[in-house]
Amino acid sequence: MSLKIRLSRGGAKRRPVYRIVVADSRMPRDGRFIEKLGTYNPMLANDHEERVRLKEERVSHWLANGARPTDRVARLLAAKGLMAAPAIPEQTKKNQLKAKAQERLREAEERAKAAAEAAAEGAEAAS
Repeated sequence: MSLKIRLSRGGAKRRPVYRIVVADSRMPRDGRFIEKLGTYNPMLANDHEERVRLKEERVSHWLANGARPTDRVARLLAAKGLMAAPAIPEQTKKNQLKAKAQERLREAEERAKAAAEAAAEGAEAAS
């Protein structure tokens, strides 16, 4: 059984409140869970003490017993100092230029470099 420490949504429409729970990874998001470890209220200010409430000793217990936090919960736990901050994943290639555009950019840089060298040589020859 693979265990996850994850968020379970509650609250009203457009007013979410989340429970931080330990659950079997195969269970639905808001379904059956093993233990409630705390709450997360994203509607409160970041520095508000009630934004994230945790039973820290129980979180440590479940982490020691192999429960894996989701990305969002891992960030919340790292902010509380219960675990190391997760690495930020690499950006996708979607935001990069396509191959032809990259080639054109390289060619333009080479032309600019050659023009700068020619100008420098011309300045040296003139003096």
